Amino acid sequence: MRADARRNREKLVAVARAAFAAADDTVPLEGIARGAGVGIGTLYRHFPTREALVEAVYAAELDDVATSAPALIAELPPETALRAWMDRYAAFVAAKRGMIDTLRAGWASGRIATPATRERITTAIGTLLDQGVRAGALRADVEPDDVTTMLVGVLLATAADGDPGQTGRLLDLVVDSLRPRGEAVDLPDRRE
Repeated sequence: MRADARRNREKLVAVARAAFAAADDTVPLEGIARGAGVGIGTLYRHFPTREALVEAVYAAELDDVATSAPALIAELPPETALRAWMDRYAAFVAAKRGMIDTLRAGWASGRIATPATRERITTAIGTLLDQGVRAGALRADVEPDDVTTMLVGVLLATAADGDPGQTGRLLDLVVDSLRPRGEAVDLPDRRE
């Protein structure tokens, strides 16, 4: 792909990401093209259907969250990196709500490739857990897929309420459950 074509594609995906996060995937494609500074023909050359654009946005966001673990590990203690990554994952899941109907329809019809989302998320969690175990900050007897299952449960349970405070509290509990047994953590008394 030529450099200018690649830049146009990247601009289209960036504008679509913002538009889908602010509303949903029914945003007019003409507005996305205009926001990226290109014509509608350029959008359709890169993304012949709305589903193709939604798929590209989903893939870009999945790449961002799945590959963010090493950078977080490099700058934060392991359990803090894990908790920060969970916030990124929660934001990824929340942003997908506006695209889920198009994604599901595309996956069901075979027009959108079924991504290896769970595997990629579980691999990122495994990276974070391994670092935490090496540092003695996280339990060694936890399977990454079990953490993925807990996160999915938390995010599904809190999706209807949309209360980020509850989501944050539950994610804190997940991290606390991953600390080595016997390690006391001071939590505020919420019964007051």
